[in-house]
Amino acid sequence: MDAGTSIDLQAIVRDASVLEVLDRLDAELIGLAPVKQRLREIAAFLAVTRARKQLDLDAAPPSLHMSFTGNPGTGKTTVALRIAEILHRLGYVRKGHVVSVTRDDLVGQYIGHTAPKTKEVLKKAMGGVLFIDEAYYLYRPENERDYGQEAIEILLQVMENHRDDLVVILAGYKDRMQTFFRSNPGMSSRIAHHIDFPDYTPAELLAIAQTMSAQMNYDFDAPALDAMREYIAHRLQQPHFANARSIRNALDRMRLRQASRIYREALAGSGSIDARALTRIAAEDVRGSRVFSGGVAIEPRPVVETHIEPSDR
Repeated sequence: MDAGTSIDLQAIVRDASVLEVLDRLDAELIGLAPVKQRLREIAAFLAVTRARKQLDLDAAPPSLHMSFTGNPGTGKTTVALRIAEILHRLGYVRKGHVVSVTRDDLVGQYIGHTAPKTKEVLKKAMGGVLFIDEAYYLYRPENERDYGQEAIEILLQVMENHRDDLVVILAGYKDRMQTFFRSNPGMSSRIAHHIDFPDYTPAELLAIAQTMSAQMNYDFDAPALDAMREYIAHRLQQPHFANARSIRNALDRMRLRQASRIYREALAGSGSIDARALTRIAAEDVRGSRVFSGGVAIEPRPVVETHIEPSDR
């Protein structure tokens, strides 16, 4: 290779619209500065690796399997979707879709059931990203009749032999993921990128609440905004808080209380209602939560389904 040969790295990034994806992630997710910085570093690495390939600077295909650790509601699934886009735009995967699964999608309940289930999921994920939530549940050493180890062995083989056509992201709580990796050194050795998702600060949670409400054509008046700050402070002291997911659930309940309030007011008055009344969240809509009376907010159990999210390109 002639040392004077050059390639336009800016053109690679521009033609793949990588910065557009990163900017969209900035707009979608509040905070998470360390995560966003790490994603930009991975995007830069992929762009440079592509430039090296175009100049015939041969190297082994990069290992892109990842581990996402952090509490629920910290944006792990959204980041996985954007990573899949970047991988697709830079030519590292063919499709850029995400298949999201849990243990139940991979592990069977009887002999001969696990292998076909796991292979079917892998077939769907090929050309994109396989996102395994709460991945540590794949390994249950206390149960001699558990078939999770069979799924892990199949995954390990595919992660090694098809790493140019599939990226696997393992996600879950940090402490449990560390235990999982210590118990599965083969899996740990195949994970090149470990990204930790921090919890949101109270100020970030308030901004998330405002953003989510605006997306639904609602907004907090000044007293309601103060009440929301208090709600967040109370809710953070309670168990099972799931960051942005809990904020979304709280907003759904506030919308119900707002609708009940508007309905009562309309029936007691002229019956007419304007757009401002329909969009305004008042302090009483927030303070109607049981957290203000010492109760515990009830969080619905999240449902994680297998799904395919196509890239927009």
